Amino acid sequence: MKVLLVAVNAKYIHSNLAVYSLKAYAGCSGEEIGIVEYTVNQPLDVILMDLYKHRPDILCFSCYLWNISYVSQIMVEIVKVLPAVKVWVGGPEVSYNALDILSRYPMVSGVMCGEGEETFLELVQCWSGNGKPVEEIKGIVYRDGEGVVRENPARPPIDLSTVPFVYRQEGDFQNRILYYESSRGCPFACSYCLSSIDRCLRFRDVELVKEELQFFIDHGVPQVKFVDRTFNCRHDHAREIWQYIMEHDRGVTNFHFEISADLLTDEEIRLINSMRPGLVQLEIGVQSTNEQTIRRINRTMRFDRVRSAVARIREKGNVHQHLDLIAGLPLEDYGSFRRSFNDVYALKPQQLQLGFLKVLKGSEMYERAGEYGIVWQDRPPYEVLRTKWLSYGEIIRLKQIEEMVEVYYNSAQFRNTLEHLEQEFPDAFDMYRSLAGYYEQKGYFKVNHSRIARYEILFGFICGTRAENADQYREWLTLDMYLRDNVRNRPDFLGESRVTKEEASAFYKREADEHWYLRGYEKYDSRQMRKMTHLERIGDRLLLFDYRNRDPLTSDAAVYEVQSWAGCTERNEDG
Repeated sequence: MKVLLVAVNAKYIHSNLAVYSLKAYAGCSGEEIGIVEYTVNQPLDVILMDLYKHRPDILCFSCYLWNISYVSQIMVEIVKVLPAVKVWVGGPEVSYNALDILSRYPMVSGVMCGEGEETFLELVQCWSGNGKPVEEIKGIVYRDGEGVVRENPARPPIDLSTVPFVYRQEGDFQNRILYYESSRGCPFACSYCLSSIDRCLRFRDVELVKEELQFFIDHGVPQVKFVDRTFNCRHDHAREIWQYIMEHDRGVTNFHFEISADLLTDEEIRLINSMRPGLVQLEIGVQSTNEQTIRRINRTMRFDRVRSAVARIREKGNVHQHLDLIAGLPLEDYGSFRRSFNDVYALKPQQLQLGFLKVLKGSEMYERAGEYGIVWQDRPPYEVLRTKWLSYGEIIRLKQIEEMVEVYYNSAQFRNTLEHLEQEFPDAFDMYRSLAGYYEQKGYFKVNHSRIARYEILFGFICGTRAENADQYREWLTLDMYLRDNVRNRPDFLGESRVTKEEASAFYKREADEHWYLRGYEKYDSRQMRKMTHLERIGDRLLLFDYRNRDPLTSDAAVYEVQSWAGCTERNEDG
């Protein structure tokens, strides 16, 4: 019997923890269990052909918000070419509406609800004829031999330490993001989140966690994302893991944690501040700073403590902080969301995600949607269209602002320009709103733009609203552009370079002999160094951009201010 676990990921660089965990736990069954991973960007025909070549007896699909539409299409078509195959599904997108799934998809034999490790093992044993009958397997909804849908009792939570480490013998993960969990469940009850349903909070044995984290470190995995819903909800657990990765760091692996910043202690902040730049990144769900909204969605977040913790971590400059907001929550209108946006933006995170409420089956928000006047899309990801407090027109405006934030703020490619431009508007929200209005007026939302074109568009916006300062902003845009990339085809809007060919040639010839600025370039000649760096005069300063040495958080090139060459006694760095 051949069982095939199927994951359809959002991107190639992602991996699916669930299917690897199921296979690892069922590894003792003796049956042939395979894993295939695809992405939602692959043509459906390519996936169908590949599944057909595997000739499985049973297909098990891992279902999530981002892939359920695509998985549904695959299920409909695959049974046409493999009519004998049995199809099972599992995952958060089908666990809380299993009866509906079986009603809408007659080709599906059953649904694994909730945690799947023990359930999958017992199903594999059942399918092979060596285990308990299907009617005794907890945690499933299925069709019996006569096609009647049966719903078995729920399965109790598993001991997380009994799940084998899933990555030790599975393929090449060098170029992919790996997901890892040291706990399951969530201590909080946020009304929009499915994690609030699993209130049985469990932790993997910390010594086991350390052993597994060492595997990632030893193998040079670029990034490991912890899927723990609130990683720092148990302080001793979090501190011990953070201390371990800091002490055993080899300068390669980055660890991503989703935390509650208001829970951080002084000791934890000091520990985080002592880490190598780029060792960890923190995702912090603020969602709203409207206290009434926070209470209504059952959160306990104290924004004053979030503000303090984020500021103290930012001051050290060694950690990427990703802060989230959600538009469409109860009691938050357009004006309230504007205040929430400005509150969070003022914290200057490396990334600000402006998200929109998703009304998920099984969540409290789904049950109370009528009370809140929430209307949402029927198709995944079930995103809000309007509420009692927010119209669809306002949602559209926020969507446009979201795109501007993503392009101009989260890319970190316009940082210096934006810092100055913000001062020209009543607040940051108004700046992005105005920029979105400019895009709308020019029809730019309908076109895909290159990175260079984004600079040109921003300069056009500045010239249209702040023309008297256009030359100054051209210099800030020049700085931002060359911080990120050695642009060979200089855009017209920047004008001619103020560094002559003769001046540049003389500088690099001298630098090849003395290496006053470009230390570590000793094996390169002046021609090679010129290709790997850039000289630019901005204002009255001559700046040298070094692209071999970059900031680990922003990816900006190192910048040196070139002083008078004769008798030069210091090497000035400009971040």
